[in-house]
This record gives sequence, structure tokens and C-alpha cells, in this order.
Amino acid sequence: MTLSMGFIAWIIIGGIAGWIASKMQGRDAQMGIGLNIVVGIVGGLIGGWVLGLFGVDVAGAGLFFSFLTCLLGAAILLGIINAVTNKRK
Repeated sequence: MTLSMGFIAWIIIGGIAGWIASKMQGRDAQMGIGLNIVVGIVGGLIGGWVLGLFGVDVAGAGLFFSFLTCLLGAAILLGIINAVTNKRK
């Protein structure tokens, strides 16, 4: 996979994972596609870090595992955002 294809895959996987996580957390009405992509990509970094803490090797594990990693991280990120914004209200 070339670098540009990897970047496009990051955007697609991140967007789908961010969208599903926003649906799970009830924040989809507040987020557009751009924020879903950002949440999914940042979620991938968070998910990779969390799984790395448990000794799970996420590098080169395939697209489906990458998607699950992004989904896990996006759900964690949105859970933190929900906790912070609910405390302010």
C-alpha cells in the first residue's frame, strides 16, 4: 500500500469509526463528517496507545483490527468529552 493509499484508508476507517462511536455515545447530531473523521483518527491513536499498554501489538494487524482500534479509541475520547461537558452543565 502506498503512502497516499494509507492516508486515504486512515480517513475512511477513522470516519466510519468516529461515526459509529458518535452514534454509540449519542453525539451524532452535534458532529459532522469532519469531526467524525477527526474523532476516529485521534481515537485510533488513543486506541493504539491503550492496547499497547496491555501488550497488544497493533502494528500490521490488518484493516479490521485497525477499525476496531479506532472504534475503541473514539468511544473512549467521546466518553471523556461527554464527562467533561456534562460536568459544565
